[in-house]
Formats: sequence, structure tokens, C-alpha cells
Amino acid sequence: MTTVFISGATRGIGWELSTQYLRSGHTVFATFRDQTGLDSLNTLVNSTTNGSLTTLQLDVTSDSEVKAARTKLEGVTIDVLINNAGIMGGNAQSVDNMDYEDWLEVLQVNVIGPFRLAKAFKENLHLSNSPRIVTLSSIMGSLNRDSSGHYAYRSSKAAVNKVMKLLSEDLRDDGIVVCPIHPGWVQTDMGGAGAPIPVDKSAKGIISLIESLTPEHSGRFWEWDGTELPW
Repeated sequence: MTTVFISGATRGIGWELSTQYLRSGHTVFATFRDQTGLDSLNTLVNSTTNGSLTTLQLDVTSDSEVKAARTKLEGVTIDVLINNAGIMGGNAQSVDNMDYEDWLEVLQVNVIGPFRLAKAFKENLHLSNSPRIVTLSSIMGSLNRDSSGHYAYRSSKAAVNKVMKLLSEDLRDDGIVVCPIHPGWVQTDMGGAGAPIPVDKSAKGIISLIESLTPEHSGRFWEWDGTELPW
């Protein structure tokens, strides 16, 4: 069975990924930030019994909480590290209306957070026969597309794509596959009810893609359905 670490697992795609992995009998380490998140994850224990769930309190912007989680998992194999935790940021993200403090927070969560986790759990990944790091990014960060608005969010996704590309090179000799994945426009709190892709469909596709990843796929940008995307 696969051992999966999922950040931001209390709702949306993170919740659905946790649910589907557990239903398939895998081991899941799922992170939460507060009591509300923990209560949400605890319902999985009652509804999903095939796999093994361990919850960890972790804010990806907190060095101390990441170190505490790493200590708890010392010597534990992690096959797949899924950087799912992310934020959109507030409404002030235009050329005429920018909240700079909010922009910095988005970068802390969406860019530095995934790097912090990859660094923290690198030794756990070394214990796996097929280690993979995937980060849920967005096509909104693609430099290949003409777009406007959402400066904080778009720039954070462009930046994390580059971070994953760099990690794919630095960790290549370690056999660790590293890829950003675009989950699609999904029916979550962030995507909205009008999004065209149900969350369970996106999560199923992401899991299938993760299972298919080989060293040849590392350092490339993928869509949830297995389509390769331009940077």
C-alpha cells in the first residue's frame, strides 16, 4: 500500500484525495491547522475504514509546526508528498487595488510552504521505492497564457512551478519525482459551485496521474487528466 502525506486535507481537493486514498486502503497522513479542521478529518475515521489515517497539526508557514510533524514521522516512509495547502488571497489583486500584505501571505503559503515541506520530509521520501512530490498548482500561473488580474495568486503559482522544476533537478539523483499538477477548475470553495469539474473526478484523475509518474515525467507540468501543460 502507498503512504501519502497530504497538506491542507480538511476540505476541497485535499479532503477528497484523503477520502479516495483511504477507501483504497492506503495510509494517509493528513494535516489540519485548527480544531475545526481536525473535527472535519475525524469524520473520515468513521466513514472510511479501509485505510489508515493519521492527523497532524501543521501550518505550512510555521517552521516550528513543520519541524514537529517531521519529528513525529522520523523513520516513517512517505511514498507521495502532496502539497495541497494553498490560498487564493483576497479581492485586492489588481493593478489599481493591491493588498501587499495579502500578497506576501499568498507567497508564504503557496510557494514557500511546498518547498518547506519538500525539504522537511526529504529523508522520509528517501525510504520509498517510488518517491514522488506533487504540488497542486494552477494553469493560472502559466506564462504561456495571456491573462490578467489575480496578481497574487497567479504569481504564486508561476513561482511554485519554478520551485518544483528546480527541485526536480536537485532531487533527480535521489530518484524523487517532482511535478506540479493543475487540478482543473473544480467545484470547491475556491473554484465555486459553477466550476465544470466535480471534486471527486479531479481527485480520481490526480491519483491516477500520481500512480503513473516515472522519472521521465519529473520536472514537467501536468493537468489532472494526464495532459502535459506548457509552462
